[in-house]
Amino acid sequence: MKIALIGYGKMGHIIEQIAVQRGHAIVATIDIDNTDEFGSDAFRSAEVAIEFTTPATAFDNYLRCFEADVPVVSGTTGWTARIDEVKRLCEQEGKTFFYASNFSVGVNIFFALNSYLARLMNRFPAYDAGMTEIHHIHKLDAPSGTAITVAEGIVQGLDRKTQWRLQEAGEQTAAPDEVVHIQALREGEVPGIHEVRYESEVDVITIRHDAKSRAGFALGAVLAAEYTAGKKGFLGMQDMLNISNF
Repeated sequence: MKIALIGYGKMGHIIEQIAVQRGHAIVATIDIDNTDEFGSDAFRSAEVAIEFTTPATAFDNYLRCFEADVPVVSGTTGWTARIDEVKRLCEQEGKTFFYASNFSVGVNIFFALNSYLARLMNRFPAYDAGMTEIHHIHKLDAPSGTAITVAEGIVQGLDRKTQWRLQEAGEQTAAPDEVVHIQALREGEVPGIHEVRYESEVDVITIRHDAKSRAGFALGAVLAAEYTAGKKGFLGMQDMLNISNF
């Protein structure tokens, strides 16, 4: 399969390595200093583009891919206020877009477990839900896209929570309320830790996912590219993995 890479930082290099190992060809590599490559024949020849850039540039990258009729697989977070526009382009103009806030298979199992636990905890009002996420110091958005997906899973499943909010540094949470409070920490080169806590006066229930490296995210992105090639519409990890909330 012919793959174009948009964003050639640490993730882009790991994705390239894994894609080549799996027998794919990288036909174009676009970064901040060569965006004119979007108009090249090499880019237009790609069967799918894998995009990992920044919240500020992601949406424009998608539009340029769509102009070239190249399907997009994106793992960039922090841009999703415009996700309905992308969905409209897929539905009305036949574009192809695969989005995941996290491509790790393990994280997507964690998403499903989190949603199930939230629904279960409706029966146990003594427990309040909270979250912590930790990432490397280079990550630009807070909370992470993964943390937002987890928080939305709690809000959708736990009737006593109606919204999520980023907890500011040093802020102390008050008595349990309708908000899922997210503590976002940036430390060293941590690939990603996400933890959900249900706490009562007598104990704490915790579920947690720790990423050991970026390799799991990169492999998932390449698998998503393989899945996306030849398809139409707005796609995600639940489509690819067939993981439904149990």
